[in-house]
Amino acid sequence: MSGSGDRRDSAVRIGVLFPDLLGTYGDGGNAVVLAQRLAWRDIPVDVVTVAAGQAAPDSCDLYLVGGGEDGPQVQATRELAQSRALHRAVDAGAVVLAVCAGMQILGHRFPDAAGTDQAGLGLLDCDTVRVDRPRAVGELLTRDAAVPDPSDPSGAGRCELGVLTGFENHAGRTVPGQECATLAAVEVGEGNGDGTEGVVCGKVVGTYLHGPVLARNPRLADLLLGWVVGADVLAPLDDGEVDELRTERLRAARSHELAPRRSWRDLLRRS
Repeated sequence: MSGSGDRRDSAVRIGVLFPDLLGTYGDGGNAVVLAQRLAWRDIPVDVVTVAAGQAAPDSCDLYLVGGGEDGPQVQATRELAQSRALHRAVDAGAVVLAVCAGMQILGHRFPDAAGTDQAGLGLLDCDTVRVDRPRAVGELLTRDAAVPDPSDPSGAGRCELGVLTGFENHAGRTVPGQECATLAAVEVGEGNGDGTEGVVCGKVVGTYLHGPVLARNPRLADLLLGWVVGADVLAPLDDGEVDELRTERLRAARSHELAPRRSWRDLLRRS
């Protein structure tokens, strides 16, 4: 499966899990980005979309779990917990990108709409909690990001990603555990809520970055694909147009041009 040999002779299978439940913020665009970056390199790809109520396959190479509202979040968790298809896939070496609500449900616990703790899937070592702080909304910008290289048994290898950019929209805050790494320190925005952004355990990556995150951050997209097909298989691409967009987004985030207007209640809470 992941990272074993040249995959040009067989299709990379990308599973998009429950976009009808977890597709609020356009995170389905991550599948489009991955598929196109494979197609540009003449690597065949098969995108498998799994709707709510359908059995999730355990044979995909890479899975995408997006953001959603509290009710659908609980339903998606229940279905994945019952089937354990994603657990089997991760145990077999599959790569997972989970965004916002997706990251929360892959942790140990998260709050539902009433604030009651719900059991997560336990694929990420983190807990999401509800806090008495304003909802985190707006541009999210990290400092230089890096994740542990899952192919390095010493644990010392790092995969460098540079600055990550996107936007966030979440009420919960996520507490990383000791058995995971974070993506980066936060420069602008909230992220996990403790000055860090994202949670990484092996080949499972969680983040609060929307955008879609892989459209804004092609190095992250290629990192995930490299874990599947092998980094040496991925020929370089011309990302000049994306770099121009990234430069504009980074400037806008740092100058707080896109900061949302806060209500007087939020302003009082912050003070």
